[in-house]
Amino acid sequence: MKSSEQNMILQARILETIKAFDRIVICRHRRPDGDAYGSTFGLREILRDAFPAKDIRLINDDHSDYLSFIGDDDLPFSDEEYRESLFIVLDTGTKDRVSQKHLNDAKFLIKIDHHIDNLPYGDISWVEDARSSACEMVASFCLSFPETLRLSPVSASYLFTGMVTDTGRFRYEGTDGDTMRIAGALMDQGIDREMIFANLYMDPYDVVVFSANAMKNIRRTENGVAYLHVTTGMIKKYGITTEQASASVSLMDSIRGSFIYIAFIDYPDGTIRVRLRSRFIDIQKLASKYHGGGHANASGATLSGRKEMNALLRDADAILKEAKQAHKEWI
Repeated sequence: MKSSEQNMILQARILETIKAFDRIVICRHRRPDGDAYGSTFGLREILRDAFPAKDIRLINDDHSDYLSFIGDDDLPFSDEEYRESLFIVLDTGTKDRVSQKHLNDAKFLIKIDHHIDNLPYGDISWVEDARSSACEMVASFCLSFPETLRLSPVSASYLFTGMVTDTGRFRYEGTDGDTMRIAGALMDQGIDREMIFANLYMDPYDVVVFSANAMKNIRRTENGVAYLHVTTGMIKKYGITTEQASASVSLMDSIRGSFIYIAFIDYPDGTIRVRLRSRFIDIQKLASKYHGGGHANASGATLSGRKEMNALLRDADAILKEAKQAHKEWI
């Protein structure tokens, strides 16, 4: 398994801290994705099964319509109860992205994450940026302490859902033998994979029509960066959500030579949200330059307008040009 001795010590500290608290709040990042949902729901079920006398709640300030099939958050605590609680934050690289307004009230804070740790936080911070997903980390945590923690069909289903989405169905870099062995352990619990894939990848008719028309608007820069700008007008015309619009980045994942591909999404607040994806090329630093971050091959950013969008495209094009010149063996 990937966990070094130091990471195993961190996990043991996390388990002992969990044992010491009667009230636990589990939370994730704003605008949650499958990994954020899966890891938090999965950890909640694992801990509830292990410690039925504890009050363990999943409480966040926003949610995802796309992932609503997974379930609902719990009712909030009172202000005083928050101040006596252990907070566990999953899949969230920076503190400002945590979807929990009471975070600073935590008596003790644990961070469990797989993003590059540029801005550390938490009383205990367990970060493994080589992991495929936070769900993989939660599953590994559970499997590391079999005398206390157990998987169930319910918790395994949550964790498998998050692993599937954050690995691109086990295709992205970061997926390795450990990832597949852990996925196998989850599957051994008898999860309903057909139900999971149907909910994740069967789209409403309006989204299908939007995708078909969006493909006509895909453009490429001089050196092959593929990009798509989903405007406010397109969102209104097809009756889709910004969350559904963001998924359009996957429409460009198989364009030969476009090792960087980007979706720009207009948001109601006037900003442009960016979904940056790549093959072979690290685009995390590019995302960081434009008020974002993430992983080497999957990151996000936020832009103030068209001027920044054009600047990001120029930077991405220069990165791709340099990479192609240095790697003639690529497709």
